[in-house]
Amino acid sequence: MEFRVLRYFLTVAREASITGAANSLHLTQPTLSRQLQDLEKELGQKLLIRGKSKITLTPEGMMLKKRAEEIVDMVEKTEAEFKSINEIIGGDIYIGCGETETMKYIAEVMKELQDEYPEIKFHIFSGNAEDVTEKLDKGLLDFGILIQPIDLSKYDNITLPKKDVWGVVMRKDSPLAAKDVVRLEDIVKRPIIASRQMSRKYSADSGFLDWFGDFFEQLNIVATYNLVYNAAIMVEAGIGYAVTLDKLVNTMNNTNICFRPLSPKLESGLDIVWKKNQVFSPAAKLFLEKIHKKFDVN
Repeated sequence: MEFRVLRYFLTVAREASITGAANSLHLTQPTLSRQLQDLEKELGQKLLIRGKSKITLTPEGMMLKKRAEEIVDMVEKTEAEFKSINEIIGGDIYIGCGETETMKYIAEVMKELQDEYPEIKFHIFSGNAEDVTEKLDKGLLDFGILIQPIDLSKYDNITLPKKDVWGVVMRKDSPLAAKDVVRLEDIVKRPIIASRQMSRKYSADSGFLDWFGDFFEQLNIVATYNLVYNAAIMVEAGIGYAVTLDKLVNTMNNTNICFRPLSPKLESGLDIVWKKNQVFSPAAKLFLEKIHKKFDVN
């Protein structure tokens, strides 16, 4: 399987047209069609459905698209790293992160590094822990910033000194909005929009089992989310109360929603992680040195 042909395939998937892809790639249509047919023969699977108006992907085509995107990303990242070897003050750094206010402290390090080395570029991927660790394990990211709990067995890490506070985002016309804090008896029977940390898989380590106690299994979870922006939209629509971290949702006076912390207080720590025995680009190595200097108090 040639890398060049994978690029052809991704262009066809994006354009949904042999004609459009051929024009974009500066190839003739017959040449491009033949390359795609050879790819299907090589893999032994039909990848494209050639309709009258557009090209669509088969399930096997969708699977190849995902893998091909990862391969192209990896090749481009590798090329950039080797190119930067002789560029002492340049290069690309790839960081994946969950939603957390602590990102502002990482941003301070990024700004400091860019002030010293203007040619360094940062590429940020936002997602939950599964999304970030998947890309980290495949070498598509240099670092991950993850909300605890997280299995650190495969990674080196620095635990950040800041902790995020859990609470409830609700509509301002909710009866709970009049309270300063949200207690167990306030929330246990109400419709909850739950985060990943509230799942059975993670709730013990994140503290939710202790906080809810015997009522955990009785929670009325009506929806789940992995990025809080969508949770806030569901709250505004009146679907329920979102259990989330503080300072991630805009709750200023011109909005219809507000945040109230849980009581007793529930907090989550954070780690910045990277693969063990990771070989860093010069830019990523400089970033890690600054992270150690700022956060590693040991």
